[in-house]
Amino acid sequence: MERGRDFTDLALGLVSAQSFPAIVGIADHMLKSSDVLLVGYEKIGSGHCTAIVRGRIADVRLAIEEGAERAQQFGQELSTLVIPRPDPNLEKILPIGSLLAQLTTGTRGHRLSGHAVGLLETRGFPAMVGAADAMLKAADVMLTAYETIGAGLCTAIVRGTASNTAIALEAGMAEADRIGELHAVMLVPRPLEDLDQSLPLAPALQKELRPLQLPLNLKQKETEPLVLNAATEDAVTVEASPEALPLEPPSP
Repeated sequence: MERGRDFTDLALGLVSAQSFPAIVGIADHMLKSSDVLLVGYEKIGSGHCTAIVRGRIADVRLAIEEGAERAQQFGQELSTLVIPRPDPNLEKILPIGSLLAQLTTGTRGHRLSGHAVGLLETRGFPAMVGAADAMLKAADVMLTAYETIGAGLCTAIVRGTASNTAIALEAGMAEADRIGELHAVMLVPRPLEDLDQSLPLAPALQKELRPLQLPLNLKQKETEPLVLNAATEDAVTVEASPEALPLEPPSP
């Protein structure tokens, strides 16, 4: 499917769960099982998160079916919805078509794009902070952001190679259990571009890892000044060929 910014007349699919790592895992499965676009997430509090996808009606139906099956595997109570032709008024008011375009126009690039994603969700902020610290000390990963969705649920998001991310999550799970309540864990080894663009990214990280801007201040090679002969210091005469002389306008 062409990745354009106009979502008009594309079918709408929504899947809701009660965990941010779970909804990211569901969204990843939908993207890899059907030709749909991930518009983004809507978080309404109390732990409720909704993944929003757009595409042709057959693709959206397949994506929602696959997402619902994956949610059941995660033990998630969820609700789903498919609208073949959303009313134009919905497009103007609800965040169901423009969020992806807004994300792609911003400064979203960072050096960990395409790396594995690890999400660890706790109930309680201290448990999340402790788990994040344990993950960073246990493996070569980077904490890229954290997400809160209400009901005391907080998610730490780390990026790195698949093996390092898996090791980090194991350490984070143990620390979260020691401090408070571990709620959910998710590992996405190979995130697609849509999923990567939809994940939160800390503003400080965006500024620090901004792509290199041109032009660069390159050091210029020093050259020796041109020295004229003594006979030509006062004046320099340049003879032009007849072909280079300006032509006189024709007489009337």
